Amino acid sequence: MTTPDRNRVQLPGISSRAYEHPADRSALVAMRSLSGFDAVLKRTSGLFSERRLRLMFLASAVRTTDTQFRALYDMGRDSAYILDLHRIPEIYVQQDPKAYAMAIGFDEPFIIVSTGLLDLMDEEELRFVVGHETSHILSGHAVYGTMLAILTRLATRVAWIPLGYIGLRVIVAALEEWQRKAEMSADRGGLIAGQDPDAALRALMKLAGGSRLHEMNIEAFLDQAREYDTAGDVRDGLLKVLNMLGTTHPFAVTRVAELDRWRRTGEYDRILAGDYPRREDDANARLTDEIKAAANSYRESWAQSQDPFIGVLRDVAEGAVNAGERIFNRFARREN
Repeated sequence: MTTPDRNRVQLPGISSRAYEHPADRSALVAMRSLSGFDAVLKRTSGLFSERRLRLMFLASAVRTTDTQFRALYDMGRDSAYILDLHRIPEIYVQQDPKAYAMAIGFDEPFIIVSTGLLDLMDEEELRFVVGHETSHILSGHAVYGTMLAILTRLATRVAWIPLGYIGLRVIVAALEEWQRKAEMSADRGGLIAGQDPDAALRALMKLAGGSRLHEMNIEAFLDQAREYDTAGDVRDGLLKVLNMLGTTHPFAVTRVAELDRWRRTGEYDRILAGDYPRREDDANARLTDEIKAAANSYRESWAQSQDPFIGVLRDVAEGAVNAGERIFNRFARREN
């Protein structure tokens, strides 16, 4: 594999645990501990759908190579090099004015980038996006995202059974919360792959405000995030929660604020300095430790939040987290 176009730090053997949000990481460690779970899901969902989707994009989109969309092809190669993926994911460009990118597949995952995204982002911003999708692949998010899609479809089919629908909606809501945290994980991974913090924040801001970057300001956008966190009373806090129902991506101001906060904690610099967990140690990751880290992450988030609604529910949420920790600890002891 050739080296990146400029001097970026390669991270040999880096584990996805290095950049995963604690709530995302705990879910992934738990799922990975269920022996055979991902293999079964891969067989049932990937046998035909992954092959069918790849053939569809092979027929209807443009696959990047050293002669087609060369710059984008090089970005995929660079991201794989930096994150130490042994296989470079294919990237397809799809004609669509909407700006989006996604990673698809289990055994041989590939990346789709829309022409709208190519038109919206400059080179360094696009590099962050490709790194974001490559991070999804390294984490294996596609497996659990597929589970969310299956359960969502199932929930619509049993909507006429009240109790069955309610139960599935609870599961789906939990998976949606996981997927929102998975997006934050991939934002961190995209920053690590691109190694340009300003470009990463610009890319996320453009997803909210479009291409007129000269009309926007990142500090003002971060002020928006602070206002969103503190604005209004308990009623507004409830409305913010309701606005998140059915969503799988955090809002743009939240993503920018969270990525900026994570970088300022020093984690980003420590990773580039070589202080990060290795893939070879993934099997030794303890579920109880990850559950505690996720619970502490939520507690820290609540403590820092100025949202009045969070303040009202903090005690209730704390009780729910404590109960969840006890359940997972009991489960973990049985597994051991």
